[in-house]
Amino acid sequence: MSSRPDTVLSGIERARTISACESADCSETGCACEANVAETLRRSGLRPTRQRMSLAALMFDGCDRHLTAEWLHEQARSAGVKVSLATVYNTLHQFVGAGLLREVAVEGSKSHFDTNTSDHHHFFLESDGQLIDIDSSSITVNGLPRIPEGHEVTHIDVVVRLRPVGKRRCA
Repeated sequence: MSSRPDTVLSGIERARTISACESADCSETGCACEANVAETLRRSGLRPTRQRMSLAALMFDGCDRHLTAEWLHEQARSAGVKVSLATVYNTLHQFVGAGLLREVAVEGSKSHFDTNTSDHHHFFLESDGQLIDIDSSSITVNGLPRIPEGHEVTHIDVVVRLRPVGKRRCA
């Protein structure tokens, strides 16, 4: 997640505006308040509903960020967007399917979502659950196991787990 509170606040303000908009232009065709968000969703094959546009405004503010569904739900609530955690999860998975986000699984059942969909890898800071991008040219994968017949590699995710020096896990 971005550590720049000004960009998060801007996203919150944008989401609040979209969520509260009562303009007749804000319908199935999109919201005049955020025409660029609506157009991005349409180009990706998604209908620009108020909830999707509000969540997109929180995620896509020009800065790459890593986020969780819980973080996005909290930000949405702060912006006054009425959305359930289940809807946030569904929307995130729809955005992944549309190529707008990348899902990064690092902690078993907990997924992180990345607005940077380019080919890259991640450091995962175990102490605080933060992801940090690693440029894809920094890692070389030499050799893969035999791929089962009828399958192909779609991408390779490398997550390097880090913890502070001197900290050990208790047995």
